[in-house]
Amino acid sequence: MTLFQIGALAVLGGFTGFAAGLLGIGGGMIMVPFLTFLFTLYGFPLEVVVHIAIATSMATIIFTSLSSVRAHHKRGAVRWDIVILLVPGILIGALLGGGKLFALLKTSWLSLIFALFVGFSGYQMLANKKPKPSRTLPGKVGMFGAGSFIGFLSSLVGAGGGFISVPFMTWCNVAMHNAVATSAALGFPIALASAIAYIISGYGNPNLPSGSIGYIYVPALVCIALASVVTAPLGAKVAHQLNVAQLKKVFALVLFALSAYMLNKGLITLGVY
Repeated sequence: MTLFQIGALAVLGGFTGFAAGLLGIGGGMIMVPFLTFLFTLYGFPLEVVVHIAIATSMATIIFTSLSSVRAHHKRGAVRWDIVILLVPGILIGALLGGGKLFALLKTSWLSLIFALFVGFSGYQMLANKKPKPSRTLPGKVGMFGAGSFIGFLSSLVGAGGGFISVPFMTWCNVAMHNAVATSAALGFPIALASAIAYIISGYGNPNLPSGSIGYIYVPALVCIALASVVTAPLGAKVAHQLNVAQLKKVFALVLFALSAYMLNKGLITLGVY
């Protein structure tokens, strides 16, 4: 890679690391659109460019989430009781989502799925609907089901799960700051299981560029991870200084912008315009 490419990836890593700490989204919601743009410029084959962006993004979350959750844990904001109940389902869902189905989906459909769910999540946060005061988290079976859905969809779109888990937890009357912090903790098992699935499902694909392990592009992974682990704790610090309304608005606006980009990417790839 050139110095410019390394620099661009480092800046992206620093920005997404900060966002991961601030919003509990693992950085993937931001990283995938930008990596798609950069990898397209690098000349990666169009049929796998979004797959590589999603897989590489998710792999970086392994490192980002550890740095982010450490900062949140120091402030006592992580609900480890929720993490324990969600993780078994998350592991199964992530392994399934990042497997054969991920490899079979075309770039256009991956882009559209990403745009749809990110945009919906942004709407949910911006709408700021108040949950019923009596609503609480479901039991063990319900939490396993929720975890499976979070893991499956997250691995499919390359995100740390915050775009689903944060709205889910706030809907169940978990405080926003606790939801963000807990989502950061969920990012590690989602990313680890998904990365394993991406490596297996991409193994032997002749369209992948040199330096890839499965669908994960290692040079980009290294650049982004090194920068993101430095800035993630800074984002976590800022998150605890903002009020709930501000945090939700920031979250929603970021998601809308990225949803629009990936929607445009998907429609272009489909040949709509």
